[in-house]
Amino acid sequence: MPLPLQYALVGAVVVLALWIFAKKQLPGPLRRGRIALAAPLVREGRPAWMRALARRIAPAGTGPGASACGGCDGCGPEPKR
Repeated sequence: MPLPLQYALVGAVVVLALWIFAKKQLPGPLRRGRIALAAPLVREGRPAWMRALARRIAPAGTGPGASACGGCDGCGPEPKR
């Protein structure tokens, strides 16, 4: 296998591992970062493709009574002291 292809494959594996780590260990900062990236792209006057990209980047919205846990928002049991 050519060396540049090996480097590309290893790089892809490292990026995937970092993404999985960030999703599991840093859900709050990752969510805020995704919102910060998507917010400027969804503004009025942007092309349709840019707005569609922003909707894919933005995390799923959580409203009152959301059934899936999107991170720690204080709804669990109280920690022991």
